[in-house]
Amino acid sequence: MKVLLVAEYRDGKLLGTGNELIAFAEQLGAESSMFLVGSSSVLPQYGGTLYLADAAKHGEFNPAVHKQLLLDVVAKEQPQMIVFGHTSYGWDLAPRVALALNAAQISEVVAVVDGTLVVGSCNAKLRRDVKPHTDQVVVTLQAGAFGPAEPAGNPNVEAIDTDVSSSIKFTGYEAMEAGGVDLSKANIIVSAGRGIGKPENVEMIAGLAKVLGGELGASRPVVDSEWAEHHRQVGTTGQTVSPKVYIACGISGAIQHLAGMKKSEFVVAINTDKDAPIGEVADVLVVADLKQLVPVLTEKLGNA
Repeated sequence: MKVLLVAEYRDGKLLGTGNELIAFAEQLGAESSMFLVGSSSVLPQYGGTLYLADAAKHGEFNPAVHKQLLLDVVAKEQPQMIVFGHTSYGWDLAPRVALALNAAQISEVVAVVDGTLVVGSCNAKLRRDVKPHTDQVVVTLQAGAFGPAEPAGNPNVEAIDTDVSSSIKFTGYEAMEAGGVDLSKANIIVSAGRGIGKPENVEMIAGLAKVLGGELGASRPVVDSEWAEHHRQVGTTGQTVSPKVYIACGISGAIQHLAGMKKSEFVVAINTDKDAPIGEVADVLVVADLKQLVPVLTEKLGNA
């Protein structure tokens, strides 16, 4: 199988999604090439062919132009699979490419099992195998699901260009408003999940975080229920964190959440379900009712 990996370049830098794409291709056992709209001064460590378009000319993002550049490479390489990261770039460009190719699109792939793509369903509580019915398929990968691969090699660069024009002009990026808590700087995070039961119990989890000198985090269901502020959300649609200690309270372990905290040095999970997915990444899994355990633990630590 041949796959074409669509790397990303933003603010003059390569994004780490490229290494995850490489890891995916390796796990699939596929021959790969790479596409990038970037700069010859910032090249990925990749041992294959890199089709490189100049971002200074074509913009770091321009839907019509980038689509045509990519379609030209697809016509030359004839890959069975075109692979994006499940990012804002991939969300926009992947369906445009799939429509142009009359190809199936499979979004948020989380695993590969015996060559079959696996995606989450029912808010990532279940997984299902998916097979396309078209000769080519466009795929986006869930952030953190693969790799990243160790960077290695130097690409064989082939410059690409197009005369396609667009009424859209890339002007830059708008930073998010500052505010809230930067969980990426916290050494200890205690996160609340749906398993805490009710919004009043967020304060119980916050109390444990405080006595440990850490910060309160939360899963997406807790934030979506407005039990906690969005700036405390950990996961692919929240913050990516790497604390020394991460304590997950009542969090089942959806892939989106795991992707945001998997770089934690030490993970403690408190859950009534001994088979919860969070247990697969936890260094310590405490099977207990957190509403009974956390107050006692907070009191003991407060008196230590």
